[in-house]
Order: sequence, then structure tokens, then C-alpha cells
Amino acid sequence: MSQPPMNLYGAVDLSGLAASPPAGAGAPGAAGQPTAPGATVPGPLVVDVTEATFGETVQRSTQVPVLVDLASPRSDASATLTPVLEKLVREYGGRFQLAKVDVDANPQIAAAFQVQSVPTVIALIGGQPVPLFQGAYPEQQIRQVLDEVLKVAAQNGVTGVVAGEDEPEAPEVPEEPPLPPLHAEALEAIERGDLEAAESAYTRAVKENPRDAEAHAALLQVQLIRRVDQDDPEEVLARADATPTDVAAQLAAADVEATTGQFGAAFTRLLALVRATAGDEREQARLRLLDLFEIAGPTHPDVAPARRQLASALY
Repeated sequence: MSQPPMNLYGAVDLSGLAASPPAGAGAPGAAGQPTAPGATVPGPLVVDVTEATFGETVQRSTQVPVLVDLASPRSDASATLTPVLEKLVREYGGRFQLAKVDVDANPQIAAAFQVQSVPTVIALIGGQPVPLFQGAYPEQQIRQVLDEVLKVAAQNGVTGVVAGEDEPEAPEVPEEPPLPPLHAEALEAIERGDLEAAESAYTRAVKENPRDAEAHAALLQVQLIRRVDQDDPEEVLARADATPTDVAAQLAAADVEATTGQFGAAFTRLLALVRATAGDEREQARLRLLDLFEIAGPTHPDVAPARRQLASALY
């Protein structure tokens, strides 16, 4: 998947959270100082970040690209994405560090990055944020995004390699209750790349408990990923632009936009389809909109206006 050009400007202001460089920052290899190309940067490949330590992460990004995983323990999509990111950070041999943030416990970080839904993934390069994607993105597309991040980092002289030192032993915390069996079955299927089995497990979970909102949202996420998994996003969008009256092409394009976090664009596309169609075609567009509303979540700023526009278009 070809990504749009990335830049380091005009994203979000992190100055309120980024602490001053630590003492000794002037020494070669210290946080906040340039390192030689490919130089080893001390530290673990994966680190849990809090509001108290976030400044260190911003400083670290001047030496090596930092991938910030803004997630929630309440989100099945977060539980799906984080293991994939942990796997990739090891496969890439320390060319970036993975910084995991629990947005429930660290609301100031979530606010600084203007998080609208979880999981959200941001790159930090030279202290500057680069928004990447939202949701449980397919692994192959994440690899392509990471390759683009590394290109941008190299262009900005951020080329260190994390040493991969063991993380300090964390204090013991109470164990979280185990996932419901069908949720666990679905996550295991996702981790081994079997999206069909994951969809089956979540479908059964919803059938057993229609009020299981997490299972329903996760089911919609998996179904969305399955719909776009084998498509070339650029070709899908080009086909939709060339055939504005092709309902299937517009639905596919809206899916691609949603998987890349462009929910506003997806909503606009589907609302136009609702207004331009009737009967079964209009119902298809309406139902796809409702699915994407749920995936985006009620706090996404584009959901409420789009719901109002849908109601106006239908009645």
C-alpha cells in the first residue's frame, strides 16, 4: 500500500508534556542529541509510557523513531493490534522503539495527541508527531507504513538503533480477569492471521450475548479488515473516483478510507451514496454507514454530524 507523503509539521503540540532534557543531555548519545547513523541507543525495544515519563520518550525520538501505541485495556481492537506491533518492533531489529500508552490511565497524553478512538498509532520523529492510523490495521499494511516512517526518519537524521535492553522488572499488579472464552478464541485466531476464524468466534459471542458491545464492535472491525485485506487501496479509490454511480466501488472506497482512519471522508462518501440511490442500494449504504459509526465510536467528532445528515437524507 502506498502511503501519502508524511511530514513533521502542523500535527499536534506536545510542549505541555515534553519535559526538559535530562541532566547530561549534552553528552554524546544522550537523549535529545543527534547520534551517528545506525548508532546504538540504550533502552528496551518496547516500553510502557506514562505522563511522568513521556518527556523521555519525546527526547528519545531525536535518536530513534518512536512508534506510540495509544490503546485501552477495554478495547478488543487494542488487544489485537499491540501484539502485532510488538512482533514487528523485534523483526525490524530496533530501528524504532514501541512506546505503549494506556489512554485510560494517561488522559493528558491522549489529549495531546487528540486521540479520537483507540487504538491510535502515532510516530514521533525528532520530537515531532506524525499521525499514522487508527484501528486494528492489517499487518502487511503496517509494514508498509513503518517503511515510510523509517524513510522520513532518515531524511531528518533520526537513524539510531535501540539496543533492546531488558526492561526493568515492573511491580506486581493485580491480574486482570481472563477474557471471555470466545473473545480469547477470536484474539488467538487474529494473532495467527486467521480472520475467518476470528469472525466466527465474535459472531458466536454476539449470538450468545447480544448486549456484548465489545464483541460486536470487534466483529465489525474484523469484517472491515477482511473486506479490504486483499485490495490495493489506491486502485480501490481510483476506481471509485472513476465510477461515482457504482455502489460496490463506493462501498469499497469507504472501507479503505475507514481502515486508514479517514472516517469523515468515508461518511461523506456514503452519505452521498444514500442521497443518490434508492431501494436496496440505499439500504446497503445506510447499513455500511451504521457499521462505520460503531467502529469509529460515539466520541469521534464526525459521527454525530454524520448521523444527523443521515437522518435528514432518509426522512
